[in-house]
Amino acid sequence: MGNTKSSALSKELLEELKSNTKYSESELCTWYQSFLKECPSGKISKQQFEGIYASFFPNADPTDYARHVFRSFDTNADGTLDFKEYIVALHLTSGGKALQKLEWAFALYDVDGNGTISKNEILEIVRSIFNMIPHDNQKNLPEDENTPEKRAEKVWEFFGKKENDKVSEGEFIQGVMDNNDILRLIQYDEPQQIKDKLKEKKQ
Repeated sequence: MGNTKSSALSKELLEELKSNTKYSESELCTWYQSFLKECPSGKISKQQFEGIYASFFPNADPTDYARHVFRSFDTNADGTLDFKEYIVALHLTSGGKALQKLEWAFALYDVDGNGTISKNEILEIVRSIFNMIPHDNQKNLPEDENTPEKRAEKVWEFFGKKENDKVSEGEFIQGVMDNNDILRLIQYDEPQQIKDKLKEKKQ
């Protein structure tokens, strides 16, 4: 009996996820079944999450970035992602509303979780993004963006901040909304083949 209960999504969670994401009831139920198959405990560990990212980036090192993404979605800080956290992660990284995505991006860059972003935190995330870009592709980047340090410097200049200043969530969201260039510099665009792989995994 316990089995049937654990293999079905609760009505409350289903309704919550339907209203907060773009996914339908049938999609959520299908994903829940495949989630339980991959993670019988109902939770994804940080190691499993890093493993998923590693399979998408065979020619690069996504470990640091995966660790930061995991941290930003592990809302209760228990070291695992449950189905709800996992679906919210999937929704935001693959097509959430602009404002939700920016709130998530802020959480990603706020490494120490103190509610503001420092220049060092920008550098830390930008460096983890660089680790995912194959070296051959890095050579093709513009001269003023071809190292993590240059890219972080450029982002910091956009916000008009001094070296030891901080950026609040409001400033961050407004700054990115006002300037597409910042958005381009702070995010990692998943290549199409990764998006296709994600879709396959979910079917």
